[in-house]
Order: sequence, then structure tokens, then C-alpha cells
Amino acid sequence: MSPVVDLGAVSALWLGVLTSMSPCPLATNIAAVSYIGRQYRSPAKVTFSSLAYVLGRMGAYLGLGALLVAGLLSAPRISMFLQKSMNKILGPVLILTGMVLMDLLRFPTSGSGIGEKMREKAGQGGIPGAGLLGILFALSFCPVSAALFFGSLIPLSVSGDSPVFYPLLFGFGTGIPVIAFAVMIAFGMRSVEAVFRGVTRVELWVRRITGVIFIVAGLYYSAVYIFEAF
Repeated sequence: MSPVVDLGAVSALWLGVLTSMSPCPLATNIAAVSYIGRQYRSPAKVTFSSLAYVLGRMGAYLGLGALLVAGLLSAPRISMFLQKSMNKILGPVLILTGMVLMDLLRFPTSGSGIGEKMREKAGQGGIPGAGLLGILFALSFCPVSAALFFGSLIPLSVSGDSPVFYPLLFGFGTGIPVIAFAVMIAFGMRSVEAVFRGVTRVELWVRRITGVIFIVAGLYYSAVYIFEAF
């Protein structure tokens, strides 16, 4: 495997982790795992249900990502256009994504968009219901998660010709913190709230640093491939 592919894989995984640490997905993940934890007394059942929730999220991101990337790559005219212009497109896309990550560009949001009744029905459906809950929450994009998925992962997957592997890594990255919180809840650890506050504080700085990197990379791509400055 070439270094470029390695860098793309690491980037896809990191984008998933950053998505899961963002306030909106992090809050919904903890709420979902806590809800699942209240349904069972057995740590094993809580753990397996939480894993089903994570697999549901992974499946949603994998399915949506593969569909979008494969569709873009399979259309001859679009594929030819992307092959010729992908580096030019990446510059502005990275800049806009970085601005969203740094809260310099905001989009209106109306919440998760998931009805309370639907969430309760999914949460009460046992392990399959937990998987469905993961799918529902994964597809309820907030501005930051939408910017990372559509503005970073999809262009990365298209440029790397990876409709499956990169979205799968992204989905796995979104599940890493969920698994950690699930283990804490399953075994009765009471420090979840403190960990949540700590992760939120760390996420703010990590997101800002990532945003700066995205903007710098976007400016570089724009200078080289659009303005041909170098």
C-alpha cells in the first residue's frame, strides 16, 4: 500500500473520530447509549446493543458514502470531470469545511430531526433496534458532521477511488468513542458526565486546529491548481 493511500486511510479514520467528538453527534451518541443502558441490567446485553448501535452507524455511513462515491465515479462525464478538476475543487471545499469547523461559517439547524416516538420504538427493539437507532442518528447530520462527511470524506474517497474502504474507516472512527462510553455505562462507571465535559473541551481545540489545517491545505491547493502560483 502506497504512502498516499495510507494518508488517505488515516485521514478518513480521523475525520470519523472528529465527527464523533463534535458536540451534536457526541451528545446524541451518549444519549443513545445511556438509553440502551437503561433497557438492560446485564453488562453483556448493554455492550452487544451498543456494538449494534455502532455497526448501524458504520453501515449508514458506508452505504451513503459508497452510493455517492460510486455514483460519481461510475458516471463517465462526471468521472472525467472529477479526474481533471478534483484538485481544483478540493481547494475551495477544504477552505469552506475549515471555516465550518472553526465556526466562521454557520448554517441553520433544526435539531436531529428524529421523532421521539421513532427513537423510543427503535430503542426498545433490542439489539436490532439499537442498530436501527445507530442508522437513524448517523443520517441526522448537523452542520459540523455534514461538513466533515460531505465536504471532506466524499472528496477524499473520490480522489482516492475508494467508495467502500474510506467510508468504512470513517464509520469505524465515529464508533470508537461510542464503544468507550458504552463500556463505562455497562460497568456502572459514574464519571461519564465528567468525561463528556472533558471530551467537549478537547474537541473544541482539536476541531479548531483541524479547521486551520484544512484552510491552509485549501489555500495551497487553490494556489497550485487554480491560480498556478507555484
